Amino acid sequence: MERAGILRQNNFVERLLIKPWFWVFTSIIMFSIPIYRSVNRELPPDLPVLYTLPEYELLDENGKSFGSKDLNGKPYIANFHFTSCPSVCPEIMKETQVIQKRVKGLGTKVGIVSFTVDPETDKPQKLFSHARELGANPYVWKFLTGSQEQMESVIVGGFKVAMGDKELSNDLYDIAHTQKYFLVDEQGRIRSMYSNNKDDINKMMIDLGLVVNKLIHSPGTKE
Repeated sequence: MERAGILRQNNFVERLLIKPWFWVFTSIIMFSIPIYRSVNRELPPDLPVLYTLPEYELLDENGKSFGSKDLNGKPYIANFHFTSCPSVCPEIMKETQVIQKRVKGLGTKVGIVSFTVDPETDKPQKLFSHARELGANPYVWKFLTGSQEQMESVIVGGFKVAMGDKELSNDLYDIAHTQKYFLVDEQGRIRSMYSNNKDDINKMMIDLGLVVNKLIHSPGTKE
């Protein structure tokens, strides 16, 4: 018990807390640590380059010429479908609608390209109606068609995936084709492919963000 009239001396911590320099020093440390971690964090490695697509020129849903030259400098997600598909396509395109919403914040820095595997049926007018039904943003999501030979050249020769023949199919209303999504970078190089499931779609969104971020911050790239 302290005697009356005798002042209690502050302990070391209490004396430290009343020093202005202590709070200045503490503030500097608190702000410096996040910056240090950000600058020195280990970024994920670049995606490998699987192969480069050949140049192609097809028709979009407006009947206008559209191809690899129009996509030069823009990363994009590619998939494959046909408008009368009775099986997997509706689910693929429904997921692609979600993907379109998820990339909305990137504006026109990225694209989505849907290639038809039934060019005999899917003429531009048909694709135009289909695009509108899906609520596709024409500045982001393109639907491409062409002759049978052109589509096979791009899909089989370029993306290196199968494209079934409707006339040879066991189901006259279906055409075998891949359900995968492809991530194509700004130089027309395929960087990865993904299945149509939640985990793969999420990974694709992360990978796309990394590709776009690197492109934006590359020397000589204009914002």
